[in-house]
Amino acid sequence: MCGATGEVRLDGHSPDITAVSAMAEAMEPRGPDAAGVWSQGRVALGHRRLKIIDLSEAGAQPMVDSELGLAIAWNGCIYNYKQLRRELSEQHGYRFFSHSDTEVLLKAYHHWGDRFVDRLYGMFAFAIVERDSGRVLLGRDRLGIKPLYLTEDASRIRFASSLPALLAGGGVDTRIDPLALHHYLSFHSVVPPPRTILRGVSKVPPATLVAIEPDGRRTTTTYWEPDFTPHADRADWSERDWEDAVLESLRVAVDRRLVADVPVGCLLSGGVDSSLIVGLLAEAGQHGLATFSIGFESVGGVAGDEFTYSDIIAERFGTDHHQIRIGTDRMLPALDGAIGAMSEPMVSHDCVAFYLLSQEVAKYVKVVQSGQGADEVFAGYHWYPPMADATSLDSAVASYRAAFFDRDPAGVAALVTSDYLVESDPSGEFVTEHFAHRGAATGIDRALRLDTTVMLVDDPVKRVDNMTMAWGLEGRVPFLDHELVELAATCPPALKIAHDGKGVLKQAARRVIPAEVIDRPKGYFPVPALTHLEGPYLELVRDALYAPVAKERGLFRPDAVDHLLADPNGRLTPLRGNELWQLGLLELWLQRHGINGTAA
Repeated sequence: MCGATGEVRLDGHSPDITAVSAMAEAMEPRGPDAAGVWSQGRVALGHRRLKIIDLSEAGAQPMVDSELGLAIAWNGCIYNYKQLRRELSEQHGYRFFSHSDTEVLLKAYHHWGDRFVDRLYGMFAFAIVERDSGRVLLGRDRLGIKPLYLTEDASRIRFASSLPALLAGGGVDTRIDPLALHHYLSFHSVVPPPRTILRGVSKVPPATLVAIEPDGRRTTTTYWEPDFTPHADRADWSERDWEDAVLESLRVAVDRRLVADVPVGCLLSGGVDSSLIVGLLAEAGQHGLATFSIGFESVGGVAGDEFTYSDIIAERFGTDHHQIRIGTDRMLPALDGAIGAMSEPMVSHDCVAFYLLSQEVAKYVKVVQSGQGADEVFAGYHWYPPMADATSLDSAVASYRAAFFDRDPAGVAALVTSDYLVESDPSGEFVTEHFAHRGAATGIDRALRLDTTVMLVDDPVKRVDNMTMAWGLEGRVPFLDHELVELAATCPPALKIAHDGKGVLKQAARRVIPAEVIDRPKGYFPVPALTHLEGPYLELVRDALYAPVAKERGLFRPDAVDHLLADPNGRLTPLRGNELWQLGLLELWLQRHGINGTAA
């Protein structure tokens, strides 16, 4: 797990090494253990390293394989790298100079070409350079667990593991993209790829390869997509068969994510998902597993921890458990750091919780497994069951919008000034087009596919990456093992929405973890101070929205801002998000990253 960056020149000039070095340095928290820069011809690569596999200098990046004429900088972990290495060595005669998964990527690309990604089990965002031709291949893993941002002009393309790293290189068009702003305010702060909130920055979509050819031509290929239609060979499966298959697939996913040359811990919220991971790790022989739970002080009648349930799991499986209690005095200072760690503005209250949790966990381990993704993969959210009755495309879109969208176009128009207003409904059009795509026939499956491949990537998964990597901590997410996702996609929707959501997973979990954790009310990662804005948190938002730079930018109508500030906790989105926090967070993010761009 690291931070990768680079520049590809399109104009015949040499790369800007100073800019590449600055972009790499901006990602020092992602890779505090080592740094490197490499350049040849029209390409330069930069890297910050977090040592997880092959801790020696042989695993350093950017890595150059002189014999094959290849170089690479990347971020992630290949869980089956040992098996691939054995195949490449024993069957195809490749010689290795390291014990890293990085070198395996180079050999695999050399042998299998661009579709070597089909053989990878893991999370990754890479740039591979052919030394002699100057061809560059960029790629991102199937579920978008690892990020990859781009900025370009007529003379060059730059890429990095974080958006702020691109800003550090300079020359980025930081004007606000009105269409992306509409997504942010409508689609629960999700801006689907390739857009970001900034006009001059895009992101490589999940499961995508971008080839930059020597003559400047560019080809973009989607190499994977989950199929949400029933499989004939599973048509006669019973509920028990599905539970067996899910449990076995998750066992494999958890085991895969133990690959490391350093200890692997586990985040334990006390919910079904993280508890099941801990149970399976213990079942696999991980005795004395380090587990971590976080709790906050209660505010406004909102409970701040779920230690009751995490303690049950820690005691049951004999983990080396750490209860991390965060006082109110730490919340406000941490907000600035959490916002600074965001590659894009993320309105979720969980961000600061993950930021503080990661800060503490990084004192003990460098790798943790986490339960993110189960709700999207196994239908744990409340908006899935009603979609069982959405038999037509229009009714499915309407049902999803009613539950998930923060605002309709009229609501956006009431907030946004004319300079930033789009007349169409891009968020509604995006969902409609996604739902209409082949490979998902029911309303539930349409929503699950959208949430798994888009919402999950640009909300929970991005949150885990950004907040853990802010402290040099690698987060691994077994529920996003692509084979498990493929299996779950074909599971009958009725089995997934049963038992108030995640039915098939809960029933399988009963064989591993205590029932009181499974049958508890659905919880969440509570951050009470941001759920109910008051005191210094409210002042922080007020100052951001009334700051001179915010007024000059003119994103929001002054009367709308005044109205929200007059009743700061009076308006909530359908998903119970604070509308004022959504506006304030965007301005706080822009100001934190020194972005003064105005309308496009």
